[in-house]
Amino acid sequence: MSKLVEVMVKDCVGYIKLNRPEKLNSLSRELVKEAIASLDAHSQNPKVKVIILSGAGKGFCAGGDIQSMQMLTGATEATGWVEFVSGLTKKIMELDKYVIAAVHGYAAGAGFSIALAADFIVASQHAKFALSFTNIGLIPDLGLIKTLSERLSPVLAKEWISSGKIVQAEDALSYGIINRVVEGDVVKGAEEFAGFIFNGPPIANKYVKYLVNNVPSLNSDTAFMQENMIQTVLLQSADHKEGVTAFVEKRKPNFKGC
Repeated sequence: MSKLVEVMVKDCVGYIKLNRPEKLNSLSRELVKEAIASLDAHSQNPKVKVIILSGAGKGFCAGGDIQSMQMLTGATEATGWVEFVSGLTKKIMELDKYVIAAVHGYAAGAGFSIALAADFIVASQHAKFALSFTNIGLIPDLGLIKTLSERLSPVLAKEWISSGKIVQAEDALSYGIINRVVEGDVVKGAEEFAGFIFNGPPIANKYVKYLVNNVPSLNSDTAFMQENMIQTVLLQSADHKEGVTAFVEKRKPNFKGC
């Protein structure tokens, strides 16, 4: 794998760093391809409990690569490109493991889409989230309209998107768009934030992610049924038994994901 994406596993954390700093980590075809492959690799690694996604250089990600987009000829090529790049945010959402976007500098356009696709966002105090699509005559893609609208009222979502709003980190926090604002190294801040994931039960976390991501599309009866079915499975798990034993013994549980 080339250096367009840097990948590392340390302890129970899988790290993915977008590494195209000379282009502000804009999304070329190769970068997207390698990022998806890296997510798959961490997903399949039993040692990894959480994935931290960050960007090299001055910012997290400046969005789509304008050069690549200018080379598209006709609707068929354009459709293929958008569907391909959208595969990155779909992959983040569909992974069994939690993904934390560690954002510094700009998360602009599709870079904002990627951050919103993650389960959690930890941002540096100077980070900015830019809805820059309208500046080039486009609408948000990679799932941003849905993920932003789930966090904001419809009137604000429409205003922010159509005005090309730039959202400061503290404002994003106040609107509930991100989880934490940190000073200093944002990846280190993401590691500290992830403590509850390191120490938590991996299988239960997997199902929490699935249910929370899908519950808006479920009616009440289906939501209850899914919870009941999953809880039945978890009640038979070794992690549940370990949790009960640790509670009785007044110690921290040692969850192993089984």
